[in-house]
Parts: sequence; C-alpha cells; structure tokens
Amino acid sequence: MDEAAQVGDPVTHDAEAKRKVVNRLKRAQGQLAAVITAVEGDASCRDVVQQLAAVSKALDRAGFLVISTALRECLTDPEGSADLDPDELEKLFLSLA
Repeated sequence: MDEAAQVGDPVTHDAEAKRKVVNRLKRAQGQLAAVITAVEGDASCRDVVQQLAAVSKALDRAGFLVISTALRECLTDPEGSADLDPDELEKLFLSLA
C-alpha cells in the first residue's frame, strides 16, 4: 500500500473529490500517452517538454486534491478522522512541493 493510501483514505469519503482526482489522473494518463507518441515520432523538444509539463501539473493537482480533501475532513470532523495524522499530512503535502 502506498503512503497516500495510509492516511485514512479520505478521498473515498468524498465522492465528488474522488471523481475529480480520477478525472485528473485520467487526463494525466492521456497526456503521458501523448508524450510517448511525441517522443516516438521524433517531435520537437519544445512539444515534448510542453506535454511533460502538462502531465506534471495534472499529477500535482491530483495529489494536492487528495491532501486537501484529507485536511478538510480533519477540520470538519476531527473526532471521526483520528487516523489522519496532521504531521503526516504535512509531510505528504511537502513531498508534492
């Protein structure tokens, strides 16, 4: 199990947040496929780097959404989210920065 899944899996508690994360990851997946196609097709450096930047941004946004959902859960229900350690959330947040 990865480190993010160990933080209480807050995304599954918020169906809208889960939908948004999945959409962002699918977008990143499509963008990564475009990068691979571009490299295989000898695309220009500029085109490849622009696509890589888009993939990176989509992944970062998905990660930040996962963490912000966990933080929101901590704020709205501190007793119900006892398994969400603020120090670990901070560490995860900083790992994306």
